[in-house]
Amino acid sequence: MDNSIRVLHVLGGVSLGGAESRIMDLYRQMDREEIQFDFLVHADAVKSGFQEMRRTGDRAEKQNEKGNECVRKPEFYDEEIQAMGGHIYVLPKFKVYNYFAYRKAVKAFFAAHREFRVVQGHMTSTAGIYLPIAKRAGVPVAVAHARNAGVVKGLKGLATRFFRRGLAKKADYCFACSQLAGQDVFGEAAMKAGRVKVIYNAVDVSRFTYDEKVRQEARAQLGLSRELVLGHVGRFQYQKNHPYLLEVFAAVREKREDAVLLLLGDGEDRSAMEEKCRQLGIDGSVRFMGNRKDVERFYQAMDFFVLPSFFEGLPGVLVEAQAAGLCCLVSDTVTREAKAMDLVTYLSIEEPPARWAEELLKRVDYVRRDTAQELREAGFDVRTQAAGYQQFYLTGDSSKI
Repeated sequence: MDNSIRVLHVLGGVSLGGAESRIMDLYRQMDREEIQFDFLVHADAVKSGFQEMRRTGDRAEKQNEKGNECVRKPEFYDEEIQAMGGHIYVLPKFKVYNYFAYRKAVKAFFAAHREFRVVQGHMTSTAGIYLPIAKRAGVPVAVAHARNAGVVKGLKGLATRFFRRGLAKKADYCFACSQLAGQDVFGEAAMKAGRVKVIYNAVDVSRFTYDEKVRQEARAQLGLSRELVLGHVGRFQYQKNHPYLLEVFAAVREKREDAVLLLLGDGEDRSAMEEKCRQLGIDGSVRFMGNRKDVERFYQAMDFFVLPSFFEGLPGVLVEAQAAGLCCLVSDTVTREAKAMDLVTYLSIEEPPARWAEELLKRVDYVRRDTAQELREAGFDVRTQAAGYQQFYLTGDSSKI
């Protein structure tokens, strides 16, 4: 009989994203005889109520046609979650106009599932809806976790701000990946009152530690030798500012014809960025690598990491890049807490792309080093952090995280 404490993580999905990757890093480190993670995600395919994703692959698709299974498409982490004993439950996506249907689906879910000790909401846009419902259904601990420090433009961003109002008062605990994310999601008053605990996005440092042998192997597999290899890891969407990144790379290519850009990730803007590469005449030097399970090998192959985001909470990819010993150039809108060492340089995206290229090329001759201990001492190692989370889930004491 499974006597483990079950923790429910609420997310938009379990694709290869920053918050998802950090939660999976924690999940791998948990003693799963004591703590088990489940996931409540959202999908367009679910019109009302909630469903459980029981399996992935062709068998699930055939059963979907009969209406016996969730019709949501499998995502990047589905198989790993299920292999570790986690369950994936699916709600309809929240679109404002379906407010009452969404509430009804959330109520039905928590009425049917009373096994959770903790509900941790990383999807803060609707946490003000589902956390109070979870509490009324008897969930002992409700956590709102701020993972970002900005919203997209337009009506969607305005709706997010509206539904986040008063969120700090609707959760038992408020966590944030940075001061900036905490202030953006919970407000200045909650921060000043000490209602928000800042917990850095930690990574498995040992997975990314610089290794010259692995670097040479990875570059050889990519057909690279002495080229200058720039890299970026991020979903193709507005926040990550790929158009500017490509313009920076085009400026670099004017000075270094051997430069190559590796882009890891996927998303709705990918095809537009492929077209922009053709327009800029750099399509032969930009490689779209998609979502990868072996992302650590690509960090080894890179010479420089570039992150010109419009906003971030505390980007895990920047921590990963530093763990790999990479010099990094990032936008000054990225929280300073993400800088664990002298490898990170901040620059405004209001500057012309040529200025970024100039700054990058000034720094390419640095000496790569093992940074693992520096990151551990700065609080970015997930193995240490996981022990604190384990105690929190068991006892409610967040002081060790």
